[in-house]
Amino acid sequence: MPYTIRPIQPQDNPQIAQVIRDVSAEFGLTADKGYSVADPTLDSLFEVYQAMRSHYWVMVNQDGLVVGGAGIAPLVGKPEVCELQKMYILNHARGQGFAKKLIDTCFEHARKIGFKQCYLESTAELKAALALYQKLGFQHLDGPWGNTGHSDCEVVMAKAL
Repeated sequence: MPYTIRPIQPQDNPQIAQVIRDVSAEFGLTADKGYSVADPTLDSLFEVYQAMRSHYWVMVNQDGLVVGGAGIAPLVGKPEVCELQKMYILNHARGQGFAKKLIDTCFEHARKIGFKQCYLESTAELKAALALYQKLGFQHLDGPWGNTGHSDCEVVMAKAL
């Protein structure tokens, strides 16, 4: 397999931040609209995901370069719900089933540490991602479950774990 999924390490911070910036730019997800690219902690994801019940995985190629990632963290105010966060994969690594593998890694770990549901926020611009989320059993919600700070993410979904 040309790619490996592993927990984020401190030296991955600049690479995964660049992946998120590149993919965001590709889809026109600008910082002024509250997308992940605007997150003030974008350059320190390793440290962010050291928080209790928070985890992040990166996908690296055979040369050790980060080409994608995804994480989970507790949803504020709903201790039984995790939020799928910062799910991004560079264009050349898409369409090969790796997004599903990353999400499955998140689900497996979330179940293991006691989460009962997974929530996500996205945007209609990410058509392939939304199709995958639906295929994996996510259901559309009428509105957000709390204030995550991503006000322009008009698509909210959840699934039972």
